[in-house]
This record gives sequence, structure tokens and C-alpha cells, in this order.
Amino acid sequence: MTLQGKGFYLWQIRRSEAGSASAIANVAAQAGLSHVLIKIADGTNPYNLDSFTGADLVPPVAKALRERGISPWGWHYVYGYEPEGEAQIAVNRMQTLGLDGYVIDAETQYEQAGRDAAARLFMSQLRAGLPNTPVALSSYRFPTIHPNLPWQAFLEKCDYNMPQVYWVEAHNAGDQLIRCVREFQSVNPVRPIIPTGSAYLQGTWQPTVADINQFLQTARNLNLSAANFWEWAHTRQYLPELWNAVSAFPWPAEPQQPDILQRYITALNTHDAGQVAVLYHPNGVHVTNERTIKGRDQIRAWYAVFLEQRLPQATFTLGQYTGSLGSRHFDWTASAANAAVPDGHDSLGIVSDQIAYHYMSFTITDIGS
Repeated sequence: MTLQGKGFYLWQIRRSEAGSASAIANVAAQAGLSHVLIKIADGTNPYNLDSFTGADLVPPVAKALRERGISPWGWHYVYGYEPEGEAQIAVNRMQTLGLDGYVIDAETQYEQAGRDAAARLFMSQLRAGLPNTPVALSSYRFPTIHPNLPWQAFLEKCDYNMPQVYWVEAHNAGDQLIRCVREFQSVNPVRPIIPTGSAYLQGTWQPTVADINQFLQTARNLNLSAANFWEWAHTRQYLPELWNAVSAFPWPAEPQQPDILQRYITALNTHDAGQVAVLYHPNGVHVTNERTIKGRDQIRAWYAVFLEQRLPQATFTLGQYTGSLGSRHFDWTASAANAAVPDGHDSLGIVSDQIAYHYMSFTITDIGS
């Protein structure tokens, strides 16, 4: 299920609603938040532990949020100096806390030389320990300005991209979000974007209510599934008018539709290439053993031949499948009058509920007349 709606980053539990788990959950519910992202680790150390007793402050907050129907996620600032240790604390914290998702906050330290190897080691060990947990990257808004950050090393094992679209010293939140999305569409692999907006003071500058509304409305116009803000305690204490603006912005729950994998199989069984192609991103990529094609029009043309000539009137059946959020891996079979596919094995990359890339492996066998 795709993360949907409004969220807030929560840095220090003690500074948020006086550390009261029930108050945090109540305020989140009143604001119409769908999720709250709580700091759980910093480098190789756990975070949001009581400094006097050592008690973990996260579990009661997560429990209270869940009781109000709000999804608790954890976030972790990573430095890259000890990637194995950072991966281990991430896995330990997430397994202990049982949170719904995990966010990697990677910033300036990961722009230093040699950090690509550190990112790959971190992500490999993280995914080995959290194979089914939704994972997101939180970093800079414009990858063109930060080319040294190992974007691919992080994103290839992430489900979401949560860029920090902080429009500091400006009031063009919508334009900056549009540029952010456009730039990340050229960064491989493409992942669904859930941006984080500015709700904090920076020197003499601060966002306006109009900025907040423009940011959220632009996210809706871009068909993004969710948006976040930084940071809970700061906004509540210093900029209550911005908290109220986020609270007042309507982000209705989207009606749930069948998973895109189910819709893909259903479309194949209509034998209509157009109904299949519409499930793809306009710039989607389709890869088979024979060739690679790009763009919805070429994909439609490929399916026209596939459905009308190679497997006319075939029945497609979904087999075993795995994955969530931004990816699907599945087996399939097909049976037509004179041909069959016994060994379909595919992978999908999903962006904004569309197929961004599709690796397709199959063998068509002649079963005679």
C-alpha cells in the first residue's frame, strides 16, 4: 500500500508535546496526519532514549499513533564513517520497535570522496536485515547541485525518495517542488517522490502560510501520494500558524483500487494493447530478452504484436509474487490455442502507481493445433 497524506518529522520526543505519547497522537490526529517520522538513531547510536533512565521513548509514541490510525516511521541520520555499524543499529532499532517504515537521512558527510562504497555496504546490510520494510532516502532537493552524493547506491535499494525541498530565503515552494520532481525523473533508478517542505525558521527568514498551501497543492497537482514537513517541535513552538495551515489543508484519502500487478494481469486478459500500455509511465522502459523499448507508444505497439500475433486470445495467470511499494517480482503463465508461456518471470518498478520499468523474461512454446 502506498504511503498517502500528510506527515511530520519528529526529532526529539521530549520537546514535542512535553514528551506525552497520547498528546502527540492526539495532535497528529487533529492535524489529519497519516504518518509521523520519529528519529530512532544517529550514526551508530540509538536515539530518543531517556538521558537519565535509558528508557526508550519511541514505543509508547508509536503505540499511541497506531491507536489513532496514524503510521509510525523511523528516521536515522547517517554519516558513512561506519556503514556497517550504522546498518546494524538501523536493523536492531527497526526490528525492536516494529515501525512501519525506515528513512535514511544522508547529507553533507555522504558527499565526501569514497562514499559510494560506504553507501553500497550500508544499503546491502540494511536490506539483508530489513528485506520487507519500506525504506526511503531523505536528502537534498536538487541532485544536480549535489552530484557527489551516491544517489544510485542509495535509491536502488529504496522504495521511496523523500527529498528535502526547503525553499529557504525564497517563497516559491511550488516551483522548487516542480524542479525537484523533474530532476529526479532523470536520476536512475526513479522512485516515488514524497517531498519534505519547510516549516521552520532560518535566521530572519520563515515560510508563510501561502508557501505551505502552495507546496501541498503542488504536491497534489503532481499526483504525489504524500508530503512531509520539518520539524514538529519547532513548528509547534515557533510557527503555530504554519502547523494550522498544514492541519487545515485537505488531503482526502484516495479510494483503494486493486494493486497494479492485478490490474496488469487483468489488462493482459482483455487482449487490448491500449489497456496494458496505459498502466505504464509515459517514459516507461520495457525490457525483454529481445530488445529494450521506451515510451508508452512503443510499449503499446509491442503489446499489440504480443497479444494479437504471438499469443492470440491467451489466458494469463498470475503465479507467485513478492514486493511492495516501488517494486513487484512475479511469475506468470499464459495459455493460447497453439502456444503457451510456462515460465514468465518479471520485475516491475512502480512510480506514482505507474510502471516505470519492466524486465520481462519468458519463453513461448508451440503446443501444436
